[in-house]
Amino acid sequence: MAPPRRRTGRESQKRLAFWLLLPAAVAVFGIIIYPIARTLIISFFEVESALATETPFVGIDNYVEALSSSGFWAAIGRTLYFTVVSTALELTLGMMLAMLLNARLRMRWLFRAIVVLPWAVPTIVNAAMWKGIFNAQYGSLNAALTQLGLTDEYIAWLGDPFLALNMVILADAWKTTPLVAFFLLAGLTAINPEIYESAKIDRASWPRIFRSITLPMLLPSISIVLVLRTVEAFKAFDIIYAMTRGGPANGTQTIAYYTYVRAFSDQNFGMGSALSYIIVIVILILTTIYLRMLRRSEMSLL
Repeated sequence: MAPPRRRTGRESQKRLAFWLLLPAAVAVFGIIIYPIARTLIISFFEVESALATETPFVGIDNYVEALSSSGFWAAIGRTLYFTVVSTALELTLGMMLAMLLNARLRMRWLFRAIVVLPWAVPTIVNAAMWKGIFNAQYGSLNAALTQLGLTDEYIAWLGDPFLALNMVILADAWKTTPLVAFFLLAGLTAINPEIYESAKIDRASWPRIFRSITLPMLLPSISIVLVLRTVEAFKAFDIIYAMTRGGPANGTQTIAYYTYVRAFSDQNFGMGSALSYIIVIVILILTTIYLRMLRRSEMSLL
């Protein structure tokens, strides 16, 4: 049996730990748990205003209406295209940048500092910059193409729905590729150089070294990048809001922006809450698929 003093000391430590953790627990509840639970509750009601006094219970009608809407499925299609293309582009360019930054170059630290600059730019600033570059009247992209003789007239880069969506993807890739590159660079630096030396002694070609050594050992880093970028790309909102406001003709209206429109522009908070939970479910499904595919790839390479 513990002495009274020791027991009293342990109890005082427990009380101290409780009071120290209480503010963090309250913050987590108020900022994370309560909004999540409140959003779930609202999704089962018809809420047409933030100050509404009457909120009829509608059950799963909001979910049924969302899943039966053509606008919802069109937004899902654009979101999947945005997610797949932007993630693939960022992963490809990030891999090239990571291998370049991992090479033995003079002033390598300076190149790494320059590469990280796009990621350090706030998203709104990045969107405003690219919106100016793509401007149909005074944009620098049209001016450069005209001066080089590659086009005779200015192009409305953000005037066509499909072209505008691709331009938003380009702007997003420019900002996020450095982050992907540094994730992959961390994986490259963890590979033992002696493995490459052994491969060179065996006269293995560069493509074979990349396929048999680099790529398998980078799979953990690639899996992290794929999950993070899939989640971020699927719920992309701020860059679209700043560049196109979902236009033209809803051509860049992803599911996150569609949810914003239904909730705030249409004043249908019940529908917006239901759409938010549908987004969460879709992201969980995509993440699970990614992880299973990568796990199978790792098993096949062993």
